[in-house]
Amino acid sequence: MVRAGEGIGTAARKQARVADGPARGPLRRAMTWLAVMGPGLVVMLADTDAGSLITAAQSGAQWGYQLLLAQLILIPILYLAQELTVRLGIVTQKGHGELIRERFGKTWAAIAVCTLIVACTGAIVSEMSGITGVGHIWGIPGPVSVAAVVVFLAAVVVTGTYRRVERIAISIGLFELVFLVVMVLARPDPREVAEGLVSLPLADPEYLYLLAANIGAVIMPWMIFFQQSAVVDKGLSVDHLRASRWDTAIGAIITQVVMAAILIAVAATIGKSHPGQRLETVEDISRALTPFLGEFVGQVLFSLGMVGASLVAAIVVSLTAAWGLGELTGYKRSLSSSPREAPWFYAVYAGVLVVGAGITLSGVNLIGLNIAIQVMNALLLPIVLGFLFALSIKALPEQYRLTGAYKWFVGAIVVATAGFGIYAGVFGAFGGG
Repeated sequence: MVRAGEGIGTAARKQARVADGPARGPLRRAMTWLAVMGPGLVVMLADTDAGSLITAAQSGAQWGYQLLLAQLILIPILYLAQELTVRLGIVTQKGHGELIRERFGKTWAAIAVCTLIVACTGAIVSEMSGITGVGHIWGIPGPVSVAAVVVFLAAVVVTGTYRRVERIAISIGLFELVFLVVMVLARPDPREVAEGLVSLPLADPEYLYLLAANIGAVIMPWMIFFQQSAVVDKGLSVDHLRASRWDTAIGAIITQVVMAAILIAVAATIGKSHPGQRLETVEDISRALTPFLGEFVGQVLFSLGMVGASLVAAIVVSLTAAWGLGELTGYKRSLSSSPREAPWFYAVYAGVLVVGAGITLSGVNLIGLNIAIQVMNALLLPIVLGFLFALSIKALPEQYRLTGAYKWFVGAIVVATAGFGIYAGVFGAFGGG
């Protein structure tokens, strides 16, 4: 990541591998765009993590297709937030926590980073619980699954560089696309899908609670920290801003298509045969699909998708937690440094893994916990989106900052998304009495 004593921009310039300057000619332009692609895809594949998939599955089981419209509406909102993240990283060549500290002081930076650590810890629990659930399907004890995840994550960090991590994450994350196959094999009724898109029981607290969880499953604090630092670490410049926006847009569409696919698949199966049924375990989601897909095929497809989603997110969030805290405190935080050279970086990284493993193995209801984590993310949106919006006005040069009508449009989207996330989460949790 970033060596001690170096600004993140300096480290990026030293490590840059992407050609500077605009590409000339169709072939060179295509090669440049392919070289730029990566951070957006990685963070978006990580966005469709175990907790997000569990939330989508629970939505389909309890409400059929009535939460499908939310997945579509969240595509442009997700892109809007992450595009601002890319713009801040590429133009300023600084990480998110570093910018907050410079512009608003250490206290506000501490608040933002604490938000990040809480979200990252919750996300690690989600990823480990997803993989533990898949292990149970195949008769693997929970402690063995968790230990395997910890060993894998340790190996990735100790032997990795940013580019290697990016390649590993994308390769693993693409297994999520099997949920598109699952959706097709579930044979959803187009008429029922269309009816669900226009049926929105917004007065029902249980519906609002899951709606808040879906919002929190899409826009997460660690996504902003990771992608802003990733575009800098990759050595991208303002000449690559357009390609980075496409990288982000493609990723936003893919992640929401995957979310929609698992929701539709479960809605077309258990949501149709046992409407309103609550899922209690990850195995319940698999069992909901296997009668319609065939037991072995259903288990294999579900396992590949869930493990792929969980591992790519685990890679991203565990690194982001250690990276974000380093931006606040200034400790050495480079993947190219050994544990002896960057002890605090690896200590924080290990701490997040240990806490996540402990909670996962504690015996709590992991489905309920995962949904609660997504609702927590929704409740954190005022802090997350508030800083992002403020930095996009204050920290960018005039030609790149938010101005005019678009500034007010983005502000309205930020207020509406954060406000509705809080309303749905609070009313959904307590509105039912």
